Amino acid sequence: MAEVTFLVVDDDDIDVELLQRAFRKLKIANPIVRAKDGLDALDVLRGTGGREKLQPPFIILLDINMPRMSGLEFLDELRRDESLRRAIVFVLTTSDDDADILKSYEMNISGYVVKARAGRSFEQALTMLDHYWRVVELPS
Repeated sequence: MAEVTFLVVDDDDIDVELLQRAFRKLKIANPIVRAKDGLDALDVLRGTGGREKLQPPFIILLDINMPRMSGLEFLDELRRDESLRRAIVFVLTTSDDDADILKSYEMNISGYVVKARAGRSFEQALTMLDHYWRVVELPS
């Protein structure tokens, strides 16, 4: 089974550091690649804009509230791209707005986690992600 890389798409340096710290605490040693917004993430996934192309398997951890290209705009573009449309995406965001949640699930995300509910539930969500990639067959 190939090791899964996590693509973290988040513009907030502190949130990314907290996520990385939580991975270390939970002893999740998977590689993490970071993109600062949706446009940067598309460059990583396509190997454009001077970014090295991320090879599958990978799981995308996506924030919704970002500059230049929001998470929802990114999801829309991702699902329209024939080579990326099957990507596994979990939303990790501060937004608990019902409209954001509904729109995200309409774009075939695998889960929606609100960062504000961090702490133990956040660690449980990351542990679930660690188990998830080990159990399911991911698209290549």
